[in-house]
Formats: sequence, structure tokens, C-alpha cells
Amino acid sequence: MFFHIVLAITSGVFCGTFTGLAPGIHTNLVALLLLSASPFLLQFTSPIVLCCFIIAVAVTHTFLDTLPSIFLGAPDEEKVLNVLPGHKLLLQGKGFDAVKLTIVGSFLALVLGVLLAPITVPFSGIFYNLIKDYTGYALLVITAFMILKDKNRLLNLFIFLLSGVLGILVLNMPNLKDPLFPMLSGLFGISGLLMSLFEKVNIPDQSFDETVEIKSTDLVKAVFAGTFAGTLTGFLPGLGPAQGAVLASQVVRKIGDYGFMVLVGGIGTVNFVFSLVTLYTIEKSRSGVVVVMSKMIGEFGPYVLAVFMCVSLIAGGISVLIAMKITRVFAKLISKVNYALVASCVIFIVTSLVFYFSGILGLLVLVVSTAIGIIPCITGTARNHQMGCLLLPVILFFLL
Repeated sequence: MFFHIVLAITSGVFCGTFTGLAPGIHTNLVALLLLSASPFLLQFTSPIVLCCFIIAVAVTHTFLDTLPSIFLGAPDEEKVLNVLPGHKLLLQGKGFDAVKLTIVGSFLALVLGVLLAPITVPFSGIFYNLIKDYTGYALLVITAFMILKDKNRLLNLFIFLLSGVLGILVLNMPNLKDPLFPMLSGLFGISGLLMSLFEKVNIPDQSFDETVEIKSTDLVKAVFAGTFAGTLTGFLPGLGPAQGAVLASQVVRKIGDYGFMVLVGGIGTVNFVFSLVTLYTIEKSRSGVVVVMSKMIGEFGPYVLAVFMCVSLIAGGISVLIAMKITRVFAKLISKVNYALVASCVIFIVTSLVFYFSGILGLLVLVVSTAIGIIPCITGTARNHQMGCLLLPVILFFLL
């Protein structure tokens, strides 16, 4: 069993590295493929080992998926807000620092989340019942504050509602597969890449300072905020890492771009860890990966949960080393290649993946969301208001 688990972690880290770096390839796809192959694989191993493989894939993915979102502008749902300050830091020659901070945030939040898991287990059911009826109101207050905090209130509201209506329509399209991929790629990815092409952006040489200047208080606040938001999204239905990032970033103020990168880096990792706790305590699955695990293993006891937590830590530790090595390579190459060519290739690849996964309808969503995504770039409005595409459907889900 021990050898099988080690092999599962090793192969899972390798697979998670691939899914993290490849735009559009999600861990849910790997989990579903493994589920379809499980009748054959279970002849040679146990469900626990297969679940360890899935955990290693999912945890590693949360460490590596920040690279394409910052260096290429091709985000997934968990790291979509990384594009905003991350790309700004990249244009300042600090892309290496930006990714490094998300990796630090992921690992510190992972450690904190695992340490807190035994404490949350006895109270998770009570906590879930207390907050589930008030989540919509909390999101509504946070959204109102986000819209009203600066002078462009009407424009902020317009972009939020426009993105929100888009999200409602897209998420309710019955024949659209993987709706988030074309919508988020257009709003936050291709729209920014097109603006970079029009503005003829040049990527400067990236610095490789081993020490990143971030206040210890900002680091602590960001890690705890990311852990709390990741815990919240792990428990509540309809609330994902992207919504959690918006919520946490509005509550924890004045942590700067560096602190924000730490915060967003930690949320996705903790979200997955606490989705395991959720499955164990209240028997609810909050992601496709955990749904597959629940079908494979059914009910499990505290010993198995402890094994899963240890696997998460081991996979996270290995992922830090791999992510830092690959980030250094990315940072060295990004300023030496033709950025216009890179941006054009990314647009072509993402468009091709959208067509492959979502068909003609997905391309239509991509075009419309890209057009909406260009509006904040032209008007100078904060692009985080485009998160209305996810926030408005979730608010309506809780309140109606």
C-alpha cells in the first residue's frame, strides 16, 4: 500500500503539472477519465490509492495554474483574478515575484488549512448550518461596497450587471459544455491580450530577486484571509474560489498587489483541502474532483482523512519546487520572445480549445465575453467588476 501511494503521489504531481500549465485542461477531466478506468485499475490497487492520485493532481494544479494566468493571460476559474495585479507586475518586470508570491500563499495556506482541519471537523456541521442562509446577503453587501467605493459608480454597476447577465445566460445554456472556460477566457484573458496587441506592449526583462519585499503583517493577513475564504468556499454550494477571492479582497484592505497575490494563491488550494473535510463531515461534494472521489471510496473514516491530508502536504511541498523551477524558465523566456506572437498563439490556442470543448456556441460566448471584457480596458474601470458573471448568479441562487 505504501509503495502504491508513493507512486500515486509521484504520477499525480506529474499530471497536475501538465493540467496546471495547459490552459483549458481541468482536473475534473482527469478525475472523470480515472473514474471511467477505475474498474480496470481497481484490479491492481485500492480506491484509496486512486484517490491519493486525484488529490496529488488537484493540489499540484493549484500551484501551477498561476503561471499561464500571469505570463500568458489565460486564467481558469480559480486564478482568474490573478490576471489583474499579476499582469501589471509582469509589465513592471516582476512576473517572477508575482508567481512566487502565489506559490508562497498556496503553500502557507495549505499548511494552515491542514492544521485547522482537525479543529473544524467537529464544528463544520454547525458552521455550515449557521452561515448557509446568510451567504447571499453577505455577498450582496460586499458587491455593493465594491461598486460604490470609487467615483465610477454607474460605470461599475453597468459592467457588473452586464457581466452578471452574461453569467446567468451562459450558465443556463443547456447545450453548452464547460461554460466557464469560454466566458472567463473572454472576459479576463483574450480581451486583455487583444488590448496588449493594440497597445504594442513589450515585456521587460524580469528580475529574479530571491527576497520579495512584503510586510509581514500583509503576509499574515493575506494567508489568513485566503485560508478563511478557501474554507468558506469549501463548505458552501455555489461559492467558488473566484467569488471567495472577491469577498476576501474587499474585507482585507490595504495589503497591496503582493499581498493580493498571496491571498489568491492560497484560496484555491485551501478550497480543495476543505472540500475533503466537507465530504467527510457533512457528506457534500463541492467540486467535480471530490464527486469522483466520493463515488470511488464512499464513506471514509478519520484515518483515511489523515492520509489524504498528508498526501496534500507532500504533493504541495513537491509542487513548490517544481513551480519555482518552471517559473524561472518562464520569466527568462517571456522577455526574449516576440510577445505579440506569443499573445496571438495563446488567442489561437484558447479559441481552438473553446471550439473543441464547447463547439460553436462556446465560440459565440467567447466573442461576446471578449467584447464585454474590453470595456473596462477602454474606460479604465477596475476589471474585478466583471466578476459579476459569477457573483450575480450566486447571489440570486442564495436569495431566490
